[in-house]
Amino acid sequence: MTSGKKAGERHPVVRFRTTLHRAEGKNATGILIPAEAIEKLGHGKRPPVRVTVNGYEYRTTVGVMGGQAMVGVSAAIRAESGLAAGDEIDVRLVVDETPRSVEVPADFAAALKTARVRPFFDGLANSLQRYHVDQIKGAKTDETRERRIRKAVELFRSGKKR
Repeated sequence: MTSGKKAGERHPVVRFRTTLHRAEGKNATGILIPAEAIEKLGHGKRPPVRVTVNGYEYRTTVGVMGGQAMVGVSAAIRAESGLAAGDEIDVRLVVDETPRSVEVPADFAAALKTARVRPFFDGLANSLQRYHVDQIKGAKTDETRERRIRKAVELFRSGKKR
């Protein structure tokens, strides 16, 4: 593991090599983060981070499961990056303090507006907004995409987040 600051960065950059972890008996995939990496980031146990894995960058927040620091690697991220559980990966972490926002696809935004539930969606935590958008973007067919949009709209109408 290496660490240091890049020119223009306010926080240390931490790098390490590991294997993309899949939770036993589950479909959850993530990166186990060594305790010393969390310590070097110097931003608490659950910092918001920019993760770069084999050149693919995304933003997330470190979570703790069973006492182990971890960042998730969603199915959408695995599909976009070509990563799979068991892959050897080079990881780069840096604390990310930029405001979080989710780009809402046009068809989903239109459905939210038509159903008058956009304010509900906008009030969700960034991670929940991203969850719904990733579900929609991850659809392989137009029918599945439309069904997922309808499902999200109905959840929001009934006051449910997920």
